[in-house]
Amino acid sequence: MDIEQARFNMIEQQIRTWDVLNQDVLDLLFKIKREEYVPPAYRMLAFSDLELPLGHGEVMLAPKLEARMLQELELKKTDKVLEIGTGSGYMTALLASSARLVHTVERIPEFKMQAEKKLAEHGITNVVAEVGDAARGWPRQGPYDAIVLTGSVPILAEAFLESLTVGGRLLAIIGEAPAMRARLYTRYSESGMRHDDLFETVIPMLYNAPQVEKFIF
Repeated sequence: MDIEQARFNMIEQQIRTWDVLNQDVLDLLFKIKREEYVPPAYRMLAFSDLELPLGHGEVMLAPKLEARMLQELELKKTDKVLEIGTGSGYMTALLASSARLVHTVERIPEFKMQAEKKLAEHGITNVVAEVGDAARGWPRQGPYDAIVLTGSVPILAEAFLESLTVGGRLLAIIGEAPAMRARLYTRYSESGMRHDDLFETVIPMLYNAPQVEKFIF
């Protein structure tokens, strides 16, 4: 396989056509080598429009979704970011290359250690990785300028919104299959929050995510 041609095709045929047009994001997709974060057994599928198994029932999100999420966050080099779900470390690398500092939380210790190793190998040093269950918030390192959840939640825990700075953004996939939507929250003042629904998609749910109360009559 011609790796660079496959990367080019992924960006031009999958990602750009999914309304990812920010040149800084597109340039970063050439720079951060996705195939080096993919499990070895799936390396040949690194540039496919697929979720890839990571083990423990978890997946690496499709490339176009990671790129779109990154674009919508509009990160600045001064931002402190919280990532919920480290996974392979690829999204972490994208975030870290766009921001000042990334706090990433992963519930599976093996994933956390593997991601730290990969990030270090690629000279990415502005990441603090922790093991924990953060599906209902992770305020201990807050407040944050940006927060991204890499798994879906039926409802968003209020603790996440409370951890945003003024001007801070949070991107989450909210809902239950088959009806989920990417929602971007923005804190525009100490007491003001707005949200915009961006696009529809379906991704696996975060472990221990808060659930919608269902009434039984």
